[in-house]
Amino acid sequence: MLDGHVLVDAHMHVGKLSTVSPAWHRWADGFGDSAVIGRVYDSDGVIIPERFSEYLDAEGVDTALVFSEYSPKVAGLQPIEDLLPLAKHDPRRVRLVANINPHLHFPVADELERQLGLGAVALKLHPVHAGCPANDRALYPAYEVCRSRGIPVIVHCGTSNFPGSMNSYADPVLLDEVLRDFPALNIVLAHGGRGWWYDAAAFLALSYDNVWIELSGLPPRRLPEYYSRHNFARLTRRFIFGTDWPGVPGIARNARAVAALCPDEETAGLVLGGNAMNVYRLGPVGEA
Repeated sequence: MLDGHVLVDAHMHVGKLSTVSPAWHRWADGFGDSAVIGRVYDSDGVIIPERFSEYLDAEGVDTALVFSEYSPKVAGLQPIEDLLPLAKHDPRRVRLVANINPHLHFPVADELERQLGLGAVALKLHPVHAGCPANDRALYPAYEVCRSRGIPVIVHCGTSNFPGSMNSYADPVLLDEVLRDFPALNIVLAHGGRGWWYDAAAFLALSYDNVWIELSGLPPRRLPEYYSRHNFARLTRRFIFGTDWPGVPGIARNARAVAALCPDEETAGLVLGGNAMNVYRLGPVGEA
């Protein structure tokens, strides 16, 4: 826990350093803490489960959602199988997030079911890196799997400077059709509309009970500015904390900065962990 609040980091990347792209390395080096990265990875670029758990302990993290990604031409590969040792070592804290890319996976529903079978608690879609808009009908079988099983969908809604990115696909408005066709599906807007779509992301989150803004990759001090056209105190109750680790100077540091923006302690508790526990159906802290 952190300062009396359950802390969920709902957006972490922990793939093998040998399988990610040069752009991924530049991003991690530019925004992350190189000392921490050097401490939790071994000389072959493989994360060490024991050291990763020790790091999460030191940062006060109760639950960590670790992301797979299949974007070989942009970010590289972070196969879900590479995350299994982390979950095996620390099953009460580390939870896996599935990823599908319709250019690589067919049928997408079968691949999603496979990854859910490995323990994934959510599906992440990365339209910007995968080159497939969120409203592409090729993704609808995966949405139906998530709807039928109560699995939330995280959608990257923010710019990326990785070469090969298709930033036009980051527009949250593309999810309007998905929300119409799957009205009960929990959708989490990763990066909260970073770039040109903060207003669209805020509008969706304030209009739909099943849409959430996830704060990964957003400097906490800039949040009131980004969402200045909206009732910020009300909007904070739709926030889910996440860092985009390792591209962050520190988890606890960011969490405290986000909590300081909340109008009260109850809201801070929702943002730092309560909303994520509910959306991702994580159960009580410490329960695998």
